[in-house]
Parts: sequence; structure tokens; C-alpha cells
Amino acid sequence: MGGEGQAVRLHLAFSAGIVIERAMATMFHTRIARAALLGATLATVSACAGSTEGADVAYVARDVESLYGEAQRRLDNGNTLVAAALFDEVERQHPYSPWARRAQLMSAFSYYIARDYNKAIQNAQRFLSIHPGNKDAPYAYYLIALSYYEQISDVNRDQKITEQAQTALREVNRRFPQTEYAADARLKLDLVADHLAGKEMEIGRHYQRMGLWLAADMRFRNVIEKFDTTSHTAEALYRLTESSIALGIPEEAVKYASVLGANYPGNEWYEKAFKLVNKHAGGVTAS
Repeated sequence: MGGEGQAVRLHLAFSAGIVIERAMATMFHTRIARAALLGATLATVSACAGSTEGADVAYVARDVESLYGEAQRRLDNGNTLVAAALFDEVERQHPYSPWARRAQLMSAFSYYIARDYNKAIQNAQRFLSIHPGNKDAPYAYYLIALSYYEQISDVNRDQKITEQAQTALREVNRRFPQTEYAADARLKLDLVADHLAGKEMEIGRHYQRMGLWLAADMRFRNVIEKFDTTSHTAEALYRLTESSIALGIPEEAVKYASVLGANYPGNEWYEKAFKLVNKHAGGVTAS
């Protein structure tokens, strides 16, 4: 789907903010024991992150700054599943530390980058359930929406995930309308609407081929009523002209052709509708 550049920029802005916070905090902590504490379990973490879903990391006590720092380093190096497991371990070992709050969202971010969208959604939702008023809540909602959005499939498949993406993107826009997250969500909502309209058109055309004109008519009506700003509206009006003629309602056919001509003059679908009406509904007045 489109809009990846803006999404990447917002991800980087969020991640950079976390890194700056980490650098400022760790100026006051020692890292002398870092290598010794991490070396004993890093192989275990890597194995678990790359194995079956939900596998646990073996518990070995480590200081929070070193553990978080190693998770960030792994993420920076592209080892996203290892990074996610280490961020999860930060929260498990140090649940009351300020680092745990950061680690929850960074874990969700790491899973998103690894394209494990279900875990990204779960971790971001968990973050919001524990910290609903946190300053990073807008990003958490945005990450949930993107995790649904990235799973949108082609119009020939079930569109449940597309509807979930639409709901999540609307939530970002509703809660945080003045943010960059909302601006990107609005752009993606337009693309999602076009996708859903495309699905309606695909089903409507199928019904037409089957001779199920009333069922087709209902699908095309959905497009012009719910998705009237999408790229499919002109064709939907033409298909409604076709269906109306097939159903024996020439007045409706003339009406749809007139709307098509008023809004899309010179469009190929209007030209086809004009020829169709002249052939099958000449002299008929719009209803």
C-alpha cells in the first residue's frame, strides 16, 4: 500500500526520541558488568526469538541499562526478533523501572519491523492498557493501525483486516487530530476506502456476470453512497446504469447516466453510459 515514506519517517522520529532518552539516562549509570551479564544468555535469547511463537527467554538477572542497550543495538543491526525478545526481557526483569515502559513499546516496534504484526498489535495494546495517558500513546495507536494496514490483501480476498485497519486509522485521527500520525492516518484512510470500494466493485461485477442484477445493484450503490470520493465512483455509476436497464427501470438508468455526466464529463464511463441510454432508454426522463 502507499504512504510508506511518511510512516518510516514517523517510526524513525519515535525511535530516535527513545534513543536520546536512553543516552541521557545512562550517563549516570555504570556499564562495567555489561559484557559478563549479557554473554551468558545472549545465545539463548537469539534462539528463542527465532523459534516458535511465544517462546520464553531464560531468566538471568541483568542490569536494566545494559539489557535495554543491547536490545537497542540488536535492533539497530537489524536483528529485530532478538531485539524484541530482549525488550520483553527488560519488562520481565525490571517491571517497575521507567525502562520497562519504554521497552514495551520498543518491543512492539521491533515486532512490527520483523513483520510479526499480531505481536506488534498485542504489545502496543498492552502498553496502552497500562499507560493510556503516556506521551507515546499516539505512537502506540499509530503502530496498531499500521500493523493492520500492512496486512491488507488484494480485493479478491476477505476484507476483514482492511476494515480493522480502517477502524484503527480512524481512531488515530479521532484521538490525535493535530498530530503527524493523524495526517498520515488520513492519507491511508483514503487508500483503504479505495480498496474497500474495489472489493465492492469486484463482487458487483461478479453478480452481473451471473445475471444477479439486483444483488449487483446493491453493491454498486454501496460504492456511490459510502465511497463516493474514490476512484471507483464513475464506474459504479455506469454499472448502476447497466443494472437499471437490465432490471427494467430505464428512468433510473437515465438518472445515473445524468449524474455521471454532471460529475465526470468526458470520462470513458460516461461515454459508455450515454451510448447505453440512447440505445435502451431513448426519450426517457430521469426518475
